[in-house]
Amino acid sequence: MTTRTAARRNALPMLTIFAVLIMALLLPPSAAAAEATDTQGTRQTDQRKNNVMTFLRQNCLDCHDGSEGEGGFDLNRLKWADLAHSTEPQSTEPQSTEPQSTEPQSTEPQNLATWVRVFDRVADGEMPPEEYGDVEAEPKARFLHTAAESIDETITSRHQSLGRVLARRLTNRQLERTLGDLFAIATPLSQLMPDEQRTDGFRNIADAQSMSHYHLEDHLRVVDAALDQAFDRLRPNRSDVVIDLPASRIANKRKGQRNRDPELRDGAAVIWSCGISFYGRISRTELDHSGWYRITLDASSLKMPEDRGLWCSIRSGKCVSNAPLMHWVGAFEATETPQTFTFTTWIEADHMLEIRPADSTLKKARFNGGQVGFGEGESQNVPGVAMHSLKIERIYPGGDQAAVQQALFGDLDVRYDRKSKRFQLQSDSPAEDLKKRLHDFATAAFRGPVTKEMLEPYASLIDHGIDGNNDPIEVLRQTYRAVLCSPRFIYFTETPGRLSDHAVANRLSYMLTGRGPDPKLRAAADAGRLSDPAEIIAQTRRLLQGKTLQQFVSDFSDQWLDLADIDFTEPDRRMHKDFDLVVQNAMLGETRRYLETLIVENQPARMLVDSDFTWLNNRLARYYDIDADIAPSQWKRVSIADHPFRGGLMTHGSILKVTANGSNTSPVVRGVWICDRLLGIPIPDPPANVPAIEPDVRGATTVRQILEKHRSQTECASCHAKIDPPGFALEHFDAAGKWRDHYLTRRGGAYKQGPEVDSAYRLADGREFDSFVAFRELAAGDDHLVARNFAAQLLVYATGHEITFADRKTLDQIVSQTKSDGYRLRSLIEAVVTSQTFLTK
Repeated sequence: MTTRTAARRNALPMLTIFAVLIMALLLPPSAAAAEATDTQGTRQTDQRKNNVMTFLRQNCLDCHDGSEGEGGFDLNRLKWADLAHSTEPQSTEPQSTEPQSTEPQSTEPQNLATWVRVFDRVADGEMPPEEYGDVEAEPKARFLHTAAESIDETITSRHQSLGRVLARRLTNRQLERTLGDLFAIATPLSQLMPDEQRTDGFRNIADAQSMSHYHLEDHLRVVDAALDQAFDRLRPNRSDVVIDLPASRIANKRKGQRNRDPELRDGAAVIWSCGISFYGRISRTELDHSGWYRITLDASSLKMPEDRGLWCSIRSGKCVSNAPLMHWVGAFEATETPQTFTFTTWIEADHMLEIRPADSTLKKARFNGGQVGFGEGESQNVPGVAMHSLKIERIYPGGDQAAVQQALFGDLDVRYDRKSKRFQLQSDSPAEDLKKRLHDFATAAFRGPVTKEMLEPYASLIDHGIDGNNDPIEVLRQTYRAVLCSPRFIYFTETPGRLSDHAVANRLSYMLTGRGPDPKLRAAADAGRLSDPAEIIAQTRRLLQGKTLQQFVSDFSDQWLDLADIDFTEPDRRMHKDFDLVVQNAMLGETRRYLETLIVENQPARMLVDSDFTWLNNRLARYYDIDADIAPSQWKRVSIADHPFRGGLMTHGSILKVTANGSNTSPVVRGVWICDRLLGIPIPDPPANVPAIEPDVRGATTVRQILEKHRSQTECASCHAKIDPPGFALEHFDAAGKWRDHYLTRRGGAYKQGPEVDSAYRLADGREFDSFVAFRELAAGDDHLVARNFAAQLLVYATGHEITFADRKTLDQIVSQTKSDGYRLRSLIEAVVTSQTFLTK
């Protein structure tokens, strides 16, 4: 019954009982049936409420009554009204044509999350606790059935009216790539935007995104930067930078001179193994313009052990102490025989290259005063890198000039006038020609069909500009700016219900490539073929190949697995003496190549946690103590069947590093991470009054002893039953990803061997394990949980919305659909992109 209807009835004169009966008899059959349905619905609602609230009063209120309730939880905060509205019968009154509020009907939306948490705690058997006594099976079953039904209907009702995902905009990286495709440029525009908030690891969660006038100012600055870059590409006399240096010019050190540049030795520019910052900078590589560059280096090693080459790093930066930030370019392994190495990278203006030995296991030379004199390293018998030639070339990976011309002007006849230094449009009817260009550009920018009504505001800009005798090219540029500040460009255009073909194309493309649909995907949407699940799967398989597969794995794993945080901590070199930047970047390469292989080969989900192979270069193999025959600077798929401590993502150095703080490991931090990111075991936030667990670096108290005391608190025990098993299993891996049998403890400023690591524990369901390997076998055996979590992470990443209670049905269907072939990863991806949740707003 609507509020407006109730108001009208309250205004009516009081009716006698007889009159009411007569009116009831005169009601049309449909209205009478509606009244009967109302009564029946009310009874159903009352029954549901009774099933749920009676169970909670009888089994939970004793411990969770009032603000002093255990775990800080007050059951009285739960309101049935947060669920009941979904089960109330719908009014038969004609719907108003007035715009309706988009606010959720519940006045306390956060209570819905609390309802879900209560449901999960009861369903998992955590509540009521064992000491409370046995709970009768039938009332519990009624509670779970009724609560699940009510929660699901409440959320589904909201999704049907508002959509599951409200307003989702492009992320910084998506904006960068989309503008790059529109103008055939490649510029790191995302650097001009403020950092994005990450929710559960992901940057694209719609509810966490905001838009203020500050964001709009930043957005417009990015748009202008993209336009500037595109127009500059078409100007003549553009300088194509080429720096071609022989060894004599790479070196920049004379006898008697002390600096941090290379020295010339036997016709090669040499840098010795040393710990001085910026030693290895090459001053003559300083660049005047920011851009993409191809670096070609001929190099060899000096004074290396015969059994290996010399791993070196290339970085870019200003190479001065007041601007210490350096940017990773790449690594190479130099041998006695000169080799050619090629790298492609973005380098900022006023930055130069630094090339130096970077293997921390090698002996290092010592120099006085932070500078190196000519010949001072020769006598110290340390390895060095000898550079024979170096070439730096400006490149344009976004497209050549013809591609930029087409992207900016399409079929317009635009020429550059050298005298006025301006672009000029050759046209007898500039307004009409600009409007034709507007249609094509807006179609690409809005990523879907456009109508005359959509374009009217922008067409008016063109008319106003041309009528005012403004420069047509400037009018076009300002029109582009307006289009690119439109919500249709900034946001995903989706309406409640099933997505249109073009909305499906956008969601699929941004999920897999981080950019708008390519011509083949747009053509499929234009033809209406994306209503067919087979076509969606075909397009998915096409995109999950080559460079686009690499891009998807990199983008997804950076957020899902927190690989983007690999630089956030710096391992204590006193504890982790053989860790270095070459190892760190090899760790990223291992994880990304491994995931690419699992997808290409459609391997089962259990291999996310357990595997008999990985990808290594010889530096990472040596770091892991794995004997493998790997060619210099190359990657190789390596069998690790004889190395039981390695295999699966949990053993990758990248994962182990991002789940530690650089010095110490925490079973709690790693345990929560493994539960959330790999096993799909939800862990709620800890109560506000519970302090963090800090390890005792003196070794007087073990972390196990600290946590045993912590778990004795009732409000902590149930969560730690889930957190601690994976956390303790991983204690055999240190903060830098190496295997250890003992902790290190600090004594008198030095680190010494400490207590033995004990990884034995038991799972929340009572299954016990006595080693990391045994735990991993148990986790891999629960492959349905691993598969479900992988699908859930994909859905969050693809749709920009966290998993809701109503999404659990979708995940159940995906898991069931892929069970017969072992929950294979590509099959899981295909099930996700053809699921109802993916295909609905």
